Amino acid sequence: MDISKTIAELKKDPSFVENVGMVLVHNGVVRAWSRKDRRGVSSIAIRVDRERLEQLRQEYERKPGIFRVVVEAHEGDLKPGDDVLFIVVAGDIREHVKPVLSDLLDRIKAEAVSKSEAIS
Repeated sequence: MDISKTIAELKKDPSFVENVGMVLVHNGVVRAWSRKDRRGVSSIAIRVDRERLEQLRQEYERKPGIFRVVVEAHEGDLKPGDDVLFIVVAGDIREHVKPVLSDLLDRIKAEAVSKSEAIS
């Protein structure tokens, strides 16, 4: 995802200026170490449930104050430094936007993405 291009596309919507006071972005990247024991990771196999991902995106886009939610998840065999997950949340005020990004990220990781690390 080109984050600047994605935000520029959102801004083309005439109702953007009336509804958006904050845009938050998450860019998840493959780490070179395992979260559970900090051992080295040479690659990670990611699988995405696209249907569940879209259900979650739509659910969170309906939250109060949220104008748009854009999600892009990469799958396959990825290496440290590769982009894994992009989330863009545009909404009216931070009290609405921040929790949506945080909650959506946690639910995507728990419900729509599976991974297995290759330890180096």
